[in-house]
Amino acid sequence: MILKTLSAARDLGRLFEISSILIRYGFGDMVRRLGIGNVLERAGKVLRWEEADDLARLEPAERIRRAIEELGPGFVKLGQVLSTRPDLFAPEYIAEFRKLQDHVSPLPFVDIIDQLEADIGGPIDEVFTKVELEPLAAASIAQVHRATLKTGEEVILKIRRPGIGKVIDADLRLLKRIAEIAEEKISELRRFQPQKVAAEFDKSIRSELDLVNECKNAERIASNFNDYPDIIIPKVYWEYASESLNVQQFVKGIPGSDLLAVDAAGLDRKKLAILGANAVLKMVFEDGFFHADPHPGNVIYLPGNRIVFIDFGMTGRLSEERRNQLVELLFAFVDRQSTRASKILMLWSGAAGSRNDMLVGQIDDLIDRTHGVPLKQLRMSELMSDVIAILQTHNLSLPPDLALLSKAFISLEGMGHQLDPDYDMISEAQPFMQKLMLKKLSPEQLIKHGRRGLEDGFEVLTGLPKDTHELVKTLQNGEFKLRMEIDRADQFLDRIDDFIGRLIMGIVIAALIVGSSIVMTVSGGDIPLSLSVFAMLGFSAAVLGAIYLLFTNWRDR
Repeated sequence: MILKTLSAARDLGRLFEISSILIRYGFGDMVRRLGIGNVLERAGKVLRWEEADDLARLEPAERIRRAIEELGPGFVKLGQVLSTRPDLFAPEYIAEFRKLQDHVSPLPFVDIIDQLEADIGGPIDEVFTKVELEPLAAASIAQVHRATLKTGEEVILKIRRPGIGKVIDADLRLLKRIAEIAEEKISELRRFQPQKVAAEFDKSIRSELDLVNECKNAERIASNFNDYPDIIIPKVYWEYASESLNVQQFVKGIPGSDLLAVDAAGLDRKKLAILGANAVLKMVFEDGFFHADPHPGNVIYLPGNRIVFIDFGMTGRLSEERRNQLVELLFAFVDRQSTRASKILMLWSGAAGSRNDMLVGQIDDLIDRTHGVPLKQLRMSELMSDVIAILQTHNLSLPPDLALLSKAFISLEGMGHQLDPDYDMISEAQPFMQKLMLKKLSPEQLIKHGRRGLEDGFEVLTGLPKDTHELVKTLQNGEFKLRMEIDRADQFLDRIDDFIGRLIMGIVIAALIVGSSIVMTVSGGDIPLSLSVFAMLGFSAAVLGAIYLLFTNWRDR
């Protein structure tokens, strides 16, 4: 079945590599249940099913993480996306996924020079006076080199690895098909929504592959901070930007992870923590477009307690409606309104309109535990973890935009506490939430929502006569149809159909055996030759049919 979607033989080599790694890490049963082993055996690939004892003894979460590291860049990126979904995976898995570092051995500069020259449209020395051969950083998709333009400006060159697009494309094809089969065949994986995660990952990785998107993200955030001199976003050199090249201003400063250098330079840690937090909170609550990975490796500190944000490959978007819902949820916790909070969570999980008394009760318990606790003792990351744990209990999940927000808040809070142990993220977020709530209740917004409601109502009323006429006409012509869809009904009916077909075949085989045996054992008279031949043919057909039936049952288990 999976063979139909492998685009002939081009993905078989990669599929064999993936299967071998999974088997070695103790996931042979999953390979069998997905049917991958059958595909490779038909294609002439030989799999050794022995599993390494030392690897199989590892905890499941660590085994998965180590297998992902061996599976290559596409799967490492998938693991990083999964690390943003604590609503789907238990804490021990999230902890392991967060260990997935996108650090790989850099390519020699000679291997990427042809692509760089193709991107800039000519020889390197026509654009740059100097390009450092040793990269500043190397990841699975791209590596970064420092360079100097002919104008004297220092820049960084983020160059995509040649051929990485084809590798990612192959992995995405396989992941999509494996996700479909996993959701169909392995019931315990369905709650993780494999197809939804695969689609989310496909969108994320393709966006990251196109470095023009990163340039657009950087410029959009830079425009939102035009009036904030203490927040710096490196300039983009659009004349050199392309799908496989990002050229940005090089900013020399103190890396966010070097706290000793921060102290030695006389910078104020508390000010840096507050400035960084306010910058990200502004992105989230005011702009609706935010840096989704604000960890110390993605910031640089400058004299005067200024902050530079870099690496905009992972960003998140929040609509105005979603931001309002987020503020409503936080205020529902403050006001001890568990029913209101549970309604918002159900809405986010796609279960709006249904009532869940157990969910309301658990939210109420959580509010009781946090109510009255001083803000300094409350951690946003812990509060979100508790909410996500409740969602997991009810098999509910967060939308992708909020999953990214969760990651951003956790990274931001970690960086804030690293700079200042007394850092209080909830207190920093309060002014932004209050501002958003006041904006929602402002006369302008109320008039806007009222006008929109009147427009929608007027549209319904004006269209009612036409809709009623079409409904009456349909009923008069006897063309009215009621359609009801049941999840997995087609799959269930196909299995019933297959079962009935085999049952009928078994009955026919049994009838042939019984009939042929009766004819061949008749005594007391000669049996016509034609009848004897018919009996033998019937018995032979029954034997062959029985063998075929047994074989297909064994094959499909």
